[in-house]
Amino acid sequence: MSATSIAASASPPSKTLPGLAHALVQAELLPRTLVEQIHQRAQETRTSFIATLIGSGSMNAPDLAHWVSRTFSLPLLDLDAYDPTRLATGAIDSKIIQSYKVLPLLKRGNRLVVATADPADHEAEDKIKFQSQAQIELVVVEYDKLTRIIDQASQSASSQISALVGEDFDLGDLSDGSEAPDTKEQTAEVDDAPVVRFLQKMLIDAINMRASDLHFEPFEHFYRIRFRVDGELREIAQPPASIKEKLASRIKVISKLDIAERRVPQDGRMKLRISPEKSIDFRVSTLPTLYGEKIVMRILDSSSAKLGIDALGYEPEEREKLLRAIHRPYGMILVTGPTGSGKTVSLYSCLNILNQPGVNISTAEDPAEINLPGINQVNVNEKAGLNFANALRAFLRQDPDIIMVGEIRDLETADISIKAAQTGHMVLSTVHTNDAPTTLTRLMNMGVPAFNIASSVILITAQRLARKLCTQCKTPVDLPAQTLLEAGFREEDLDGSWKPYKAGKCNACGGSGYKGRVGIYQVMPITEEIQRIILNHGTAMDIAQQARKEGVRSLRESGLIKVKQGVTSLEEIIAVSNE
Repeated sequence: MSATSIAASASPPSKTLPGLAHALVQAELLPRTLVEQIHQRAQETRTSFIATLIGSGSMNAPDLAHWVSRTFSLPLLDLDAYDPTRLATGAIDSKIIQSYKVLPLLKRGNRLVVATADPADHEAEDKIKFQSQAQIELVVVEYDKLTRIIDQASQSASSQISALVGEDFDLGDLSDGSEAPDTKEQTAEVDDAPVVRFLQKMLIDAINMRASDLHFEPFEHFYRIRFRVDGELREIAQPPASIKEKLASRIKVISKLDIAERRVPQDGRMKLRISPEKSIDFRVSTLPTLYGEKIVMRILDSSSAKLGIDALGYEPEEREKLLRAIHRPYGMILVTGPTGSGKTVSLYSCLNILNQPGVNISTAEDPAEINLPGINQVNVNEKAGLNFANALRAFLRQDPDIIMVGEIRDLETADISIKAAQTGHMVLSTVHTNDAPTTLTRLMNMGVPAFNIASSVILITAQRLARKLCTQCKTPVDLPAQTLLEAGFREEDLDGSWKPYKAGKCNACGGSGYKGRVGIYQVMPITEEIQRIILNHGTAMDIAQQARKEGVRSLRESGLIKVKQGVTSLEEIIAVSNE
């Protein structure tokens, strides 16, 4: 449309002119009547003043940019000389970028450099400040180059996501299992079809790869997605960084989290319904980082608790010790090990055996990761005042037979748990220690009296998870006898009846040489001799020596059995057992 045609349109002039329009009139660069009519047309067509101005032919983009730079005393940047892959697109919401035609160029600490063709648009600047919580520095660029880069970035992101997902991908239904009153309205804001399909594909891929966790990680110039498979993080995809806000918002909406809150960590849950009969739960955790929210999703597979004790990797004598203990009428059984060592699955495998119609079982967890019908599960909520200790007190008024406490963290929880074990209840719980003997001294260090420990704890299991060798590509390896002896094998073990194996590479295991994981265990019953050591305030070393005399294997010794069986490699056992 020409300037003449705009001038000819019969429309009443505006009384006031905003920002850039007012500056053009003040500088006498264009007649006031023409500027008012351009402003009027921009309002009628719902486009920006600067787009209508350049579209009318009254000024071209380069001349306008040079004049704006001089008038507002701002630096002028040629976007043709700027690498678009270095844009800090995640610093500003994509809706603001598209609506106000601004482009975040660089973010350093609390300073954000933003390219604009209209520095007089104070509304845009205020929105950027509020959303980014940063100090804004403006640079002037040519409008046509600015819009071209913004459009290219948007199209590139969509095409990259489509390439990663595939146009025909459509599987699964994502939800949180319930619908909040305002969820539909929020979902509409982030219901971007490519992003939805991409998220579904990532979740399905993670399930198919037997991953335990998904990590969505934003950085300054790229975005990374990693899966934890068999205890090891593997990079899966690097989608365009511009989708990180939409992806985070999508995950937060279906996890019933606050999409407007990006300053503090949040926790939620979501569900992927694969078919009418099968669904998978996810635990979602968000964490604000320098360049956006990192999101970690833990896959909660209830079927893992139903595999049974036999599938966990216990040796026959260790399994018998554990089964005898859990069928005792009362007492405390503790499982110890680092985060991610399979403690929860071990406890739920025991609860699944004990879960009978005539038994009342209650659990207090933070949060409940495995859903097992027939068991009363409680999520602790520190903010609401429901901690482990309070949950335990309530359980004792609910006529329980078996109680499971997610973790003994403090003296109060330990004290109530031990009293429950002493008054006719079976109590199962976890403690974070390195092995079974140090668990007892850990309780004493918490302040639990030695006679209470000796009279309540009946068995402790320490465990680790080791990667299993891929059966398709594992190969025998000749190791020097000295190496095997230093690892913990005895002379009589080196009788030539077995060979250690090493990892190979094949498509079945994805080239890692390992597929799946197996548990290695130290199962230590509390005998009368160990009780005497506890009552005499003996050290963990004293307890370990007595346990060894009684035939209790260390974690390393249990792992070496798996090496002899060809289940895993010596390198893996050395890595997971610290001896």
